[in-house]
Amino acid sequence: MFALKLILAAVLVAASARHVPQDHLAYEQVHLLGFDEDERPVFEHEDLLPELEESCQPQHLTRARRQAQGSVTLNSDGGMGLGAKIPLAHNDRNVLSAIGSVDLNNNMHPTSKGFGLALDNVNGHGLTVMKESVPGFGDRLSGAGKLNVFHNDNHNVAVTGSLTRNMPSIPNVPNFNTIGGGVDYMYKNKVGASLGMASTPFLDRKDYSAMGNLNLFRSPTTSVDFSGGFKKFESPFMSSGWKPNFGLTFGRSF
Repeated sequence: MFALKLILAAVLVAASARHVPQDHLAYEQVHLLGFDEDERPVFEHEDLLPELEESCQPQHLTRARRQAQGSVTLNSDGGMGLGAKIPLAHNDRNVLSAIGSVDLNNNMHPTSKGFGLALDNVNGHGLTVMKESVPGFGDRLSGAGKLNVFHNDNHNVAVTGSLTRNMPSIPNVPNFNTIGGGVDYMYKNKVGASLGMASTPFLDRKDYSAMGNLNLFRSPTTSVDFSGGFKKFESPFMSSGWKPNFGLTFGRSF
């Protein structure tokens, strides 16, 4: 089943790559260089635009993407995650986007679905707000932020934080909060690691994660990333111990 999902995801990404309008990509590349549509210069070699764009972009900055993005993540438990981000408005430094996600279990049944807004900054900072629906549980309203605290040509360090309001539809169970935080590190946008922790006081539960990240392939419009590591949770009644966890993510910009 996992192999079938892997092949399906790869086919979807490859198919989308063949149907991206090249005129649209060329416009986005020129627009990112700072030209308006009416001021678009004529290049003798249009195929050099991606390399020219990268050379003009300071390496210690993370470009705030103004293109629609989609992703497919295959998880070690046999489930799958689908994500989408569609830009709504932008200026020279920030992009406001609509976001959506659907998580599926190993039987392809939805385990959650959500929608919200994301604000991305050219320096790598970000904010998201999302409303999720979880079948058999209820709803979740979450806000998350990322602060890029250090970056240069090789290294990037960011701290993250989140607050989730859990709103169960289960009788006699009140709403409760989950608070989380973490640290992310990336070397040359290729190899990275992250540490995270979340606390749910109502359940007296703590979740921990230690993950590594590796970019397997990257082009101006496509990326393939692998993440692997360990996760665990602890409560007064149960402890899962460290369990392996991994995922393979196919991303595409349009």
